[in-house]
Amino acid sequence: MQTKEHWEKVYSTKATDEVSWFQEHAELSLRLIRNAGVPLTASIIDVGGGASTLVDDLLSNGYVNITVLDLSGTALAKAKARLGERGSSVKWLEANVIETEFPTQAYDVWHDRAVFHFLTSVEERQAYVQAVLHAVKPGGLVIVATFAEDGPTKCSGLPVMRYGANDLHAEFGEPFLLLGHEKESHHTPGGNEQKFVYCLCRKVVSRVRG
Repeated sequence: MQTKEHWEKVYSTKATDEVSWFQEHAELSLRLIRNAGVPLTASIIDVGGGASTLVDDLLSNGYVNITVLDLSGTALAKAKARLGERGSSVKWLEANVIETEFPTQAYDVWHDRAVFHFLTSVEERQAYVQAVLHAVKPGGLVIVATFAEDGPTKCSGLPVMRYGANDLHAEFGEPFLLLGHEKESHHTPGGNEQKFVYCLCRKVVSRVRG
């Protein structure tokens, strides 16, 4: 998996609106959460949220129980600075998603845009899925977005995996019911087009692993 040092360098040398994955508003992610009927009191974690503006839009829409996890403390600091006092209610977690010990069945919504596709080994992906199984409540929603089959083969100088919707769902397996999937054409600040696929799943098992 990518190193913490790599991402600290990225966020220390580029403005948040200069990185390729920047979105002024995470419109598709927010729509998926809202259309799923997620209550405003739901516990939502944005994995790899870094300096993403999804947390801003969640707060603006009235969601009150938000955790943002990222490997980069610099990215989290930039998000905190941007939000100011609004960010005081957010839980900020500087951690590696496949190494941290999440609380058991703590989250109603697990959201990840562009972390999972950096996991290029089977072991990393298995560790990630185990973390989701452990941390998400039974019946909870899991939204994972990766580069699509016709997306880039590298990002930020690192190799990535590419997925079709069925292949992405297959990585998570039977404990997750696929509710839907969508494509997104993301235009980077540099003017390039990147194809993403989003999968929306529901955790349908009650057992806890890991």
